[in-house]
Amino acid sequence: MAVLLLAEIVGGEISIDQTGKALSAVKKLGDVTLLCASNDCSSAATAASKLEGIKNILCADSSLLQNGLAEPTADLIVSLAADYDHIAAPATSNAKNILPRVAALLDAMVITDVTGIIDAETFERPIYAGNAIQTVKSSDAKKVISIRTAGFDAALETGSATVETISATENPNLSEWVEDKVQTSDRPELTSAEIVVSGGRGVGSEESFAIIETLADKLNAAVGASRAAVDSGYAPNDWQVGQTGKVVAPSLYIACGISGAIQHLAGMKDSKIIVAINKDEEAPIFQVADYGLVADLFDAVPELSDAL
Repeated sequence: MAVLLLAEIVGGEISIDQTGKALSAVKKLGDVTLLCASNDCSSAATAASKLEGIKNILCADSSLLQNGLAEPTADLIVSLAADYDHIAAPATSNAKNILPRVAALLDAMVITDVTGIIDAETFERPIYAGNAIQTVKSSDAKKVISIRTAGFDAALETGSATVETISATENPNLSEWVEDKVQTSDRPELTSAEIVVSGGRGVGSEESFAIIETLADKLNAAVGASRAAVDSGYAPNDWQVGQTGKVVAPSLYIACGISGAIQHLAGMKDSKIIVAINKDEEAPIFQVADYGLVADLFDAVPELSDAL
């Protein structure tokens, strides 16, 4: 069995965290070839060569592939697909844009958010906001899968894979990149942070969210939010953790003023240690928390920040 794994590359830089965790998941399927497809991605391919478990790396350095354009990337993957039994990628926004196109071109199904690999044809994935695990068996000649990386450890950086340069396919002229508007932050990226501090509707306002940010900065943590907080305008969309937001699995997750709706739990219940601060002792979040503090977050969170 052979696997083609699409590396997660943004702005010419590889996400070792996302790519390494996806690699840990798929290497049990067979020899893994990593595809780095982007503009100016030679340095990304060099960085990826240190990941243990990669047989070789294909580097497609082309302006056609810049900024993760889905159509030319999908065409490139399909042009390489004959040599592989499985085509995989981390379940990021890029892969969710690219893999359905790949699957359609290959006349195959796409199996999304895989959390467990039973064998070469059988995979596990969460459904019903993570309340059940679905076992999917595919008879497609090519298996197209995205990996929910939160449940896997990143591959060690002790490898020395060889890098081969390949050419992109011709431009299908189906889309073009206009611009990116990216928020910059000194905080860790939410999906790869070791510590996440999240606020919910109980924070009460955008101004009050400052106490969540202060605690996060004390811990060098990323800031998250529940959908209720985002919908209320307390926090930006890219902070949302949950079924319709980002899935995180940090070493420590601190939930402040979050009741614990199943949609939010689906995005953070794989965290190693969960701490909940909520004045409602009946809040569902306490059912999954390792440590729970029944207290007013406006008292507890500033006190915790001062103590730190």
